[in-house]
Amino acid sequence: MADDVRVAIRTDADVVTARQEARTMGTGLGFSSTDLTLLATAISEIARNITTYAGEGEVALRALNDGARVGIEVVATDQGPGIDDVELAMQDGFTTGNGLGLGLPGTRRLVDEFEIRTAPGDGTEVRLVKWTRA
Repeated sequence: MADDVRVAIRTDADVVTARQEARTMGTGLGFSSTDLTLLATAISEIARNITTYAGEGEVALRALNDGARVGIEVVATDQGPGIDDVELAMQDGFTTGNGLGLGLPGTRRLVDEFEIRTAPGDGTEVRLVKWTRA
């Protein structure tokens, strides 16, 4: 099992690849099937945001071990238009597309750590961490 995996995101097939890579890594780290599903869903949401709003980007996966637990860090980056109002984008129901507006706030609820860095015209970076349960 690789400790670091990078997946270029340009198409829906790449989104599937990123999910599969996370499942493989998580299985090797001892994640439960429930946590694997939560992580895969979170990756789907952020990777689809890349294809929808930026066109292309990358999802990087990294195995973590803090001595007491193991986890997976996911960093999704793009050089797209950025998010004008992060606070608004993090509200349930807000969307600039045709979706339900659950992507970013829903993703935040699926993982243990969630950070977003963005600026209009300067792309977006979303960092997620999912830890195994004790």
